[in-house]
Amino acid sequence: MTLLEKHTKIESVASGDPGVARGTVDVPEHVDQKIQSIAELFARAERRVDRHQLVIERVTDTVGQPTTAYGLALVVVAWMLINELAPLAGYRALDPPPFTMLQVVTSIAALLITVTILTTQNRVAKLALQRAQLDLQVNLIAEEKIAKIVALLEELRRDLPSVRNRRDSLADAMTESVDVNAVAGKLEPTGPDTP
Repeated sequence: MTLLEKHTKIESVASGDPGVARGTVDVPEHVDQKIQSIAELFARAERRVDRHQLVIERVTDTVGQPTTAYGLALVVVAWMLINELAPLAGYRALDPPPFTMLQVVTSIAALLITVTILTTQNRVAKLALQRAQLDLQVNLIAEEKIAKIVALLEELRRDLPSVRNRRDSLADAMTESVDVNAVAGKLEPTGPDTP
């Protein structure tokens, strides 16, 4: 299944396509809207892919199947047997041992397969990077909202006459938004093994 087909299936599930089983769990409307947004994001990314990329991804998907490995092994063994047994049957071998033609063909095939796999991996890596950036942005927005909620709760606690006013240093710290640059600086490795 290609990336386009996988995302189309996600889009079908999100859009309520009766041809796709949704399970027995009812999803709240706001969750369903989020699923639809994600499906639309995937579909938009897939629509930007040109035909050549889709062909390469289909080839990669086909080559990555166990049946392809079995088929290639069968072809190689058959080629070798035919060329070994041809002289015994009175025919001239097309590619006598050490099977130079077979080596050239398999080398070219290996090169082409490598390029198709790398091409597919490049696009998958770009999509993963975009999704990671989206995750980071959503997480930062959620963190800001949580900090605001904590600040509002602390303000409410201070304003309620029935609640004893006390200093909560952890709650005070949580009202501050996280400095992304400071966190990134802490996460960067330091020491002699750092590249």
